[in-house]
Amino acid sequence: MEALFRVDSRMLSGHECYLCPMMLPTIVHTADGSHTLLVPELNEHYHSTNGAIAESMHVFINAGLEAALPGKSHLRILEVGFGTGLNALLTLLHAPEIPINYTAIEPFPPDPLLIAQLNYPQLLAKAEAGTLYKSLMSAPENFVTKITEHFILIKKREQIQQINLESSTFDLVYFDAFAPDVQPELWETIVFKKIFDALAPGGILVTYSSKGLVKRNLHEAGFEVERLPGPAGKRHITRAVKR
Repeated sequence: MEALFRVDSRMLSGHECYLCPMMLPTIVHTADGSHTLLVPELNEHYHSTNGAIAESMHVFINAGLEAALPGKSHLRILEVGFGTGLNALLTLLHAPEIPINYTAIEPFPPDPLLIAQLNYPQLLAKAEAGTLYKSLMSAPENFVTKITEHFILIKKREQIQQINLESSTFDLVYFDAFAPDVQPELWETIVFKKIFDALAPGGILVTYSSKGLVKRNLHEAGFEVERLPGPAGKRHITRAVKR
């Protein structure tokens, strides 16, 4: 076994790095009982400690998926920061009959041994959740994987700065990178402009961050930006629309 391990790219400010095992994420419980991953040395979590499932439902499902669905016969979703796969699982369970093409960007996925211990399927209390979660997380990269009759997944082990995104390819973007203080280069105008161009007219981007810098950069990229009430422990979140 090698003594050094690569960690999640969202810790690395866009650069590859090798760190000792003590830098690997650890599992912690959040306030709603669901797990998240913690990077101890950075004091950075993959999800809110006030509730991982609650946060993802509030930000990405309620403010994102529900806003994008009306009038659509199918959805094309891009997630920046696939991480633990929680947002994809909730999307699949929330809209099982809607045809969805889901593209997930994650340059350095968490260790599968950690993923296997996360308790999302048990807490979501749906018989199919465990099987679906395993299918999502074990899907090969750079292949089109049919998770269900209506849900197609494509995983990309690339960084958003380098990946090629075609114009008007997506209807909805889950922007779930590490916080701007930890990985500021992912929240720059140039990244948001790339996403703006990849969204179809009327397309939506949602993110948990409501920092002034984030909203300004989204606005400079061309988005119409709105601040929405946040989940427990957070005053506001951000939704941006391509008009």
